[in-house]
Amino acid sequence: MFNNPKKKSPLPAKSLKKMPHYKAGITYKEWHKPKPETNKWRNIRWSVLIAVNGLFVVSYLFGLSILEGSLSGSRALGFYLIDTYNALQVIIISLFDGHFAALTINFWIGFSTILILSVFGGRTYCSWVCPYHLLAEFAEKLHNYFVKKKKIKEHTYSIYLRFVFWIGFLFVALFTKNIVFEDINPVGIISRSLIYGPSLLLLWIGALLLFEIAYSKRFWCRYACPVGATWAITGKIAMLDVKFDLDKCGYCRDCQEVCLVPHTLWFVEKGKATQEVHFTDSDCTRCGLCIDICSGNALNFTIKGMDKI
Repeated sequence: MFNNPKKKSPLPAKSLKKMPHYKAGITYKEWHKPKPETNKWRNIRWSVLIAVNGLFVVSYLFGLSILEGSLSGSRALGFYLIDTYNALQVIIISLFDGHFAALTINFWIGFSTILILSVFGGRTYCSWVCPYHLLAEFAEKLHNYFVKKKKIKEHTYSIYLRFVFWIGFLFVALFTKNIVFEDINPVGIISRSLIYGPSLLLLWIGALLLFEIAYSKRFWCRYACPVGATWAITGKIAMLDVKFDLDKCGYCRDCQEVCLVPHTLWFVEKGKATQEVHFTDSDCTRCGLCIDICSGNALNFTIKGMDKI
């Protein structure tokens, strides 16, 4: 489960006779025809994201006890839910100020429920629920357009930078005895603005999006967000994943081009795969873009271990 397939010796690149187009008796150009623009999984994902966030709004406007609160902390049909990273900050604060025993059963229910869900789906929350993620997707399209037109240059950072923020905000919470991160958390800001009305904090969201458009695409999601970093940690043992079948791959790398976290698909590059079947790593948001575009259906959602049942 925790073995790193990157450390294994790569398999030899497939010969022509083992390529999927050759097996199908057609040319590579015929095999690599663009798939119809169905965007099946993207459309399903956007629908789920809008529906979840919309349910918060509807519940508040009509006084319904369906989904109360916001994405930072809520109740679903009376069942408490709390963002895992927020819960970790509360736990650390309470451990050092002597209030740990005062944490309520509802707190532990909310924390445990979301933790269990993240163990099942990993970073699925990021692309299927987070409202900032949707805005960042559109910002990325603009960024890529300006890069293609050579108006701007791409700037990247180490993906491990987010763990500096992850640890940093925990220390800030400890020393201030306050969940300071929530004051700048785009998820919470957008969620509360949708439900209770806009605030001046949306200017911070606008500035962040402008930075991602003009300088470094998806900077917050890839390099800064401690919430996403938390899901990446639990994603190490996530059951829901994207499965890659090397036998069906034609080395076109279309999937990597559309991937929101392209380093998770390192094995699709020619001569890089170390085994016949790979799974995306814990950074994968299970957005489905790679599945939608793959000409050979080499990528698909799967539940790990189901094939053994």
